[in-house]
Amino acid sequence: MFIGALLMFVVAGAVGVLGVRVAATTAVEGEYRLSLQHAGLARAGLDVPWQVTVTREGGYGKELVLAVTGDYFDIYETQGFTPEPSAATRDVDTLYLTFDAPSGEVFKLSYDAYIQPSSQRGKGGSVSVLGTAGQPMATVEFETWLWP
Repeated sequence: MFIGALLMFVVAGAVGVLGVRVAATTAVEGEYRLSLQHAGLARAGLDVPWQVTVTREGGYGKELVLAVTGDYFDIYETQGFTPEPSAATRDVDTLYLTFDAPSGEVFKLSYDAYIQPSSQRGKGGSVSVLGTAGQPMATVEFETWLWP
């Protein structure tokens, strides 16, 4: 029975069942549309997507600020954000990423990363686009589960 279970586990890994599963979440609030594509399920050592798309009819002011649950990124090894933020700050719970406003109505942010080999537990969080007064204009919540 143990060998059968082990064989099923090996076969599942070989055919990709234990690989990355991509999840997508979107929130539309007022004039903002915030979409996130991320790893819903992954394993340590695998490259995973994390991409935010913000759309605002009429464009943006001088800058665009995203607020992300700060400790979510602890499960990753990274090459960084594309585009790079013009400023980044963090308080106890939140990472604030400030970007020069894009010239059009659509802004895309990618995080080039893979799950750390030592990561054994997933994490969840939220990402929000902030208004000029620092209030959340649109928010999506997400979670990444990790296979052992």
